Amino acid sequence: MAAKHTPGERIAELRKTYSITRETLAERSGLNVELIRRIEEDGHIPDLAPLVKIARALGVRLGTLLDDHEELGPVITKAGSAETAERFVTGQPSEVKDNGSRPHGLSFKALAADKGGRHMEPFIVDIEPDAEQVKSTHEGEEFIYVLSGKLSLEYGMNTYELSPGDTVYYDSIVPHRVLAAGGAPARIVAVIYTPM
Repeated sequence: MAAKHTPGERIAELRKTYSITRETLAERSGLNVELIRRIEEDGHIPDLAPLVKIARALGVRLGTLLDDHEELGPVITKAGSAETAERFVTGQPSEVKDNGSRPHGLSFKALAADKGGRHMEPFIVDIEPDAEQVKSTHEGEEFIYVLSGKLSLEYGMNTYELSPGDTVYYDSIVPHRVLAAGGAPARIVAVIYTPM
């Protein structure tokens, strides 16, 4: 199977390879058929949770939906090169605000996209202060290291404020979301582990 460039294109290719309809994938993943159509055709990614659920329903690891090609040895990301490795942006609703602007989202820059067989997904994530992100829940665990700015983590019923140098490790099955706090952007390293 030839490598594709977006998660939506990879999902469509895997569905075709496995002879799975969107309706069947929606049933297996617990997602709406329209959401799957938007991911495949429009490149829409509201957050990582749907990708995790789709990967599980297809019987592949999350990295399969994000990879360009697979490297069996170590994958090194040199300083500054993550800036060109943006995989997707979440938290960008299609509607335009009253002032004509679109809210920014969370920009995920892959740090090990080419590593074959991985179960962790490390990213540098830039979070704009006006990002509109819904809480998500999915299998696995997450580790976050705050590089800059202030981060607000909503986890279950609690909210935690983190500053540069702070870390947090949590179970992803609990509803959660991260937001920039204090009216300024935040930058984090996020490592998402999803069991296969």
